[in-house]
Amino acid sequence: MTSLNDVQISMPKDSQAPEKEYFDYSQRAQWLRAAVLGATDGLVSVASLMMGVGAVKNDVAVMILTGFAGLVAGACSMAIGEFVSVYSQLDIEVAQMKRDKRMLDNEKTDEESEKEQLPNPLQAAFASALAFAVGAIVPLLAAAFISDHKVRLIVVIAAVTFALIVFGGVGAVLGKTPAFKSCARLLIGGWIAMAITFGLTKLIGSSGL
Repeated sequence: MTSLNDVQISMPKDSQAPEKEYFDYSQRAQWLRAAVLGATDGLVSVASLMMGVGAVKNDVAVMILTGFAGLVAGACSMAIGEFVSVYSQLDIEVAQMKRDKRMLDNEKTDEESEKEQLPNPLQAAFASALAFAVGAIVPLLAAAFISDHKVRLIVVIAAVTFALIVFGGVGAVLGKTPAFKSCARLLIGGWIAMAITFGLTKLIGSSGL
């Protein structure tokens, strides 16, 4: 017979489910922003530039040369601009960290961890320049093998439209954001930019200025 003083405590079995690894997607924000901005800018600006030239010139060589020049100049400009911009942001955040540390001298702060979360200017510049070149190569390849002028413009528009949707989708997947909104923003913005550039260039070219 079991004594009343014998207390049996049943220990729960180790049935803990494996914890899901937490990933802070905000850490991707800096380079993802630079990459999406660079790819979109390269795609839209070079396509708009080529279509603007195509509005007044039917020669495919002129379009390709103009697009290639836009690719090189734009990639360098994006890299420099992104580097300077992110470095300025970095200086401001580091200065703010120093001010906060002086105000909280009595509290321990994980300075190394905070520094790891700061933006990297070189990473942002490289991502922006590379993405710009990737975006800019799309209209160049689309126009390179089409001899007919009108068909060439249509193919460039179709290729840019498809690429804008792809870039928007990739950015949404990497950043875990709504894909439809991301694609719609890029698509509408790209169409507007190309339409304005083509229309203004066509107007200036037809007026003989």
